Amino acid sequence: MSASRSYYRIMLGAKSSAAQQCHEEKWFGGGWGIAHDLTSELTENWREFNAKFIPVYLNNNPGKSKVAAGLACGMLHTICKGIQQGDIVLCPDGKGSYWAGTVVSDYFYTPGEKLPHRRHVEWFPKAIARSEMSEALRNSTGAIGTVSDITKHAQEIEGFLAGNASPKLIATDELVEDPSIFALESHLEDFLVENWVSTELGKNYDIFREDGEAAGQQYPTDTGPIDILALRKDKKELLVVELKKGRASDAVVGQIQRYMGYVLDELAEPDQTVRGCIIALEDDLRLRRALRAANNIDFYRYQVSFKLFKG
Repeated sequence: MSASRSYYRIMLGAKSSAAQQCHEEKWFGGGWGIAHDLTSELTENWREFNAKFIPVYLNNNPGKSKVAAGLACGMLHTICKGIQQGDIVLCPDGKGSYWAGTVVSDYFYTPGEKLPHRRHVEWFPKAIARSEMSEALRNSTGAIGTVSDITKHAQEIEGFLAGNASPKLIATDELVEDPSIFALESHLEDFLVENWVSTELGKNYDIFREDGEAAGQQYPTDTGPIDILALRKDKKELLVVELKKGRASDAVVGQIQRYMGYVLDELAEPDQTVRGCIIALEDDLRLRRALRAANNIDFYRYQVSFKLFKG
């Protein structure tokens, strides 16, 4: 496993509609309604690319929001420039498995074709069955959007590429101080997204959706990704959610305020406000003091539980 290699889940068209063609012709790509050669436009800094092409996207896609535009342009830059030769992509085949491949070319443009912004890829001979993946990898590869960075699962993916199935269970061990938190906190974000509608926040906010799919998880900004970006049901307020495993310190207030500033400057429409929400296992006095002076940021505690019942 290369220390510098990154791993991405890439959707091949809506509902994997271009999957078979991509596999047969050995490429992956994207479109987003931007129909011209980007070879000379691919700056190293995705923020500069977004600044130029968000207006293009909005012009070509009437009715779309700035949030949708930022997400689309960020994913387009990742496909064209951010993904490096030698990186690994996992692409759903539309039948319950994933093709894995090594990226072997720089960006090229195919005018008039579906998903015209493309990269060549050499596919591995054997597909990876979704049922063989760990729950954590299934959650990541099932994430919303066309592009998802799944590098944190590099070891498991490399195991599949080497022909080895990975274990799918995390065992509880009496020597672990708190096995429920040990096992479940790693899935905190995915669990919250999956169960959003039954939470207190889900009563008033929906995770941002694009083309019918939730697209507000790990939303990119110029100071790091927002864990969850949600929209109030009346569409008048954007909610920035920051998750912290365990205890949250007062430093998280500055972090979430940076994200909120980005949303206010770059994504919010003129009639929209921005609110923040910190979710952690517990807080401390310094965090409570910091939040006293931040009346547009709320704090929630989460609680995890794990039980075994002998049959």
